[in-house]
Amino acid sequence: MVVATMAWRHKAVPEANTLGILAFDAGKTMCRLISLYHSVSDEEITKLRTEVIKSKGVTYLNSQHECFLLNLAAAERLEELDVAAHTVSQLGRKCSDPALAGFDLVYADLKLGLIDLRKMSYNCRNTPKIVSKLEKLVSSTRSLHAAMESMAELEASEKKRQRWKTAGAANNYNNYPKQNLEYLNEQIAYHGKQVQHYKEVSLWNQTLDKTVGIMAKVVCIVYARICSVFGAYVTNCNCYNGDNDSNSNNCCCLLEHRELYKKNCFLYEEPLHKRVTKSGPIPKANNKTGVIRFLNHDREVGRPMSNVNNRVLRLAPPSTVGGAGLAARYAEVVLFAERCLHGPATVGEDAREALYEMLPERMRRKVGAKLKGRWRREEEGEALAEGWRDAVEELLEWLSPVAHDTVRWQAERLMEKARFETKTTALLLQTLHYSDLEKAEAAIVEVLVGLSCIYWCEKR
Repeated sequence: MVVATMAWRHKAVPEANTLGILAFDAGKTMCRLISLYHSVSDEEITKLRTEVIKSKGVTYLNSQHECFLLNLAAAERLEELDVAAHTVSQLGRKCSDPALAGFDLVYADLKLGLIDLRKMSYNCRNTPKIVSKLEKLVSSTRSLHAAMESMAELEASEKKRQRWKTAGAANNYNNYPKQNLEYLNEQIAYHGKQVQHYKEVSLWNQTLDKTVGIMAKVVCIVYARICSVFGAYVTNCNCYNGDNDSNSNNCCCLLEHRELYKKNCFLYEEPLHKRVTKSGPIPKANNKTGVIRFLNHDREVGRPMSNVNNRVLRLAPPSTVGGAGLAARYAEVVLFAERCLHGPATVGEDAREALYEMLPERMRRKVGAKLKGRWRREEEGEALAEGWRDAVEELLEWLSPVAHDTVRWQAERLMEKARFETKTTALLLQTLHYSDLEKAEAAIVEVLVGLSCIYWCEKR
């Protein structure tokens, strides 16, 4: 089956129905595809390799091993693409073109390596034009959604006014200012025209076959690009030379069916209690090779992945912050500590007590034990407070970005369901999710002890 002909055969069949209300589902899927497309650009991949995975917080808390971190990035982007492909497949079943109706089979063949990726070059001259067209359609569909929401509010006000009138509530109706009635009618007429205009220029008026055909091609292009930019690092394979999408060998497209995690990548497809992650200095190499395979089972292709069943999310072992279920809580603690340091006037006594209550019992014991030791051997004073302030600032300099990215990662996954957002998203490797639990807790304890000493020295 050839994708190059699949996505545009809608021109040879009778015109399909327009999307209508399905425009919003299609628009959100387009947003995901646009975000994925930009996330694997040369600029973003360079930033990932030279800045993100080299940052102090990521290297100290998560791993210094580039292969491990790039494996996480590749796996997460592939899962995000799976979600988009699933929605495209669902929309495709409503198409009149049989090739589009069977896109789930095309995507399965693509992941099995049965389709030549050379015809789906990311750097092809037409690809930016296709993405630009999607961005325009998303923009107009976003405007349509906003206009319809405003129209719904105005119509609700009009219905309320009509109920007053028909119910004989003369006093309420007569007390309604005439100017307000005229303004309401003008707004309803104006927004009605807006809604009609955006319906004509947005996805609402696009045919199902044409829309699914374009999205199907972008899915394939993004998949080929992921294989190209991550293949050499993930599989240690020389099939791709740099970012050359037109290389004659196609075996690197089998990312899900190869050893995603080679030796010393510290993640193994074993029972949860046996999984191991390492962070900090890399230990000596061993001969054990761990394998994580994203196989093309029906369970994974035919079902969307949410945060609950996201496999990359669930792979974090108990020795990590995410595996212990504490990523969101510890991120909040770090951000609160940052507020206490830089804006102490905005933090009251009740808020500090609430922060303490957020800590697990073992963390409270560690903080209490360290504070007792400090109080016994140190005297208060401004000089001492400044010393502690410098120490806390140095810790937060690399701890805060990871906490901020943790909050950002979670917010972006929630926003995907509610908004038309096309910005590139954060990766799990940037967050506390895969951070070593002991190291993260030790750093947070030092921050909290330092803040307590600052408050104590300054007698707040």
